[in-house]
Amino acid sequence: MNIPMLSTVLLLFGSSLSSTSLAQTGPVRPGSAGTNTPNSSLTPGVRPALPPIALPPIQNSPSPSAPRLLQSLPTLTLTPPIPELLKVEYAGNGFIEVAHAILLVPKAQIKSPLLLELAQRAVQESFQARTTLSEVDVSVFQKEGFQGLAGPLPLLTASVPITRLEDFVKLNSQAPKTWSRYGRLWVNATAPRSPERMPSLALEQNLTFYGSPPDLSKQRVHQVLASLRGRGMNSSVMFHGDPSSDESALTFDDAPHPLFAPLLLDTLRRGGVKATFFCIGRNAEAYPYFVRDMARAGHEIGNHTYDHVRLPLLTPDEARDELLKANTVLEPLSKQKIRYFRPPGGEYSLDSLKTTREAGMVTAFWTDDPGDFTNPGTAVLRERLLAKLRPGGIVLLHDNVLETNLILPAFLNEARRSGIQLVPMKELDMPMQR
Repeated sequence: MNIPMLSTVLLLFGSSLSSTSLAQTGPVRPGSAGTNTPNSSLTPGVRPALPPIALPPIQNSPSPSAPRLLQSLPTLTLTPPIPELLKVEYAGNGFIEVAHAILLVPKAQIKSPLLLELAQRAVQESFQARTTLSEVDVSVFQKEGFQGLAGPLPLLTASVPITRLEDFVKLNSQAPKTWSRYGRLWVNATAPRSPERMPSLALEQNLTFYGSPPDLSKQRVHQVLASLRGRGMNSSVMFHGDPSSDESALTFDDAPHPLFAPLLLDTLRRGGVKATFFCIGRNAEAYPYFVRDMARAGHEIGNHTYDHVRLPLLTPDEARDELLKANTVLEPLSKQKIRYFRPPGGEYSLDSLKTTREAGMVTAFWTDDPGDFTNPGTAVLRERLLAKLRPGGIVLLHDNVLETNLILPAFLNEARRSGIQLVPMKELDMPMQR
């Protein structure tokens, strides 16, 4: 399609779009992917924003770019105290409660038997401290270099539903070869190390394309056409599903999280809804049992890179490594062929699209991002979700946000009442594949 024809298409449809729905240009924001340099498709000094098409801003609601302070989760006090315990947080979804214990062990004391014994003790005391808990999950980290879930991977993790507590407590700390029988325990076989590429902590907001102005114009037109007809047979990019469908895709980024994953899976089970979880490879590696839970429940697993990094800031080889390394973890756990990739931050370039296509995946964007990660409050979150819900749309939420867990049951019911069926990406995409 040539540039004059592109301009004609924009003129035809531009009048129906709000001014904030069209691509903008601006200065390049400093990246957060370590020492990696932008690839060849990045235009220096130009960072054109590409918001989802036809998404007028919600009036009189806080901007997603102005995050509130995170709401502190309640914590448990264990008796007797465990010196290595950092904290035990807990949360609920209105039906069940789950706790997550974090233990920090000095490097000089790291031995497999001690790690399991500490985990067993933390789990037992957590259940004793709060008898309404349905599950306790535990993560044991090396104390030196601990940076939370975004830092070096844990030494040991476990998920302990109350129905499996006895099995977990009976594990023999002196017989590590027998631990695999439990099935919900992971032991890091390597020494803790910082991520190869530092994860980006920036939030998904508007789609951002790195490239020349003519290429940006083409991307804008692709968005317009996708909002009218969905993804074409020969396209490896999905901006929008078929608008004539009564379906909308429900997706969650940054999975799995050791506290919120079981709550979210329980909510979706009760609502009878299947979704797509875009998993970070390193999270899936440390909490593999949650990825298996997702797949067994009928949910679809997607790729969100291994380290949660922005692909346009990597070389093509580095970007390919991020995608394939994540799939190497996700596919054996889910027993699924990973079909969809969600770029962290919504940042992409022609190079990253090409790399994703060559890896056999479709780059999947969104139409409905209520900014849940900024904790806007449940009332605002509900308003934003419903305002942008549409046939053929793609809802972007995060699995590690308490407000999302709290508002989700009502959102599932309201979507159903409005005639929208929430489905995984593969079902929304199905009409275009036939």
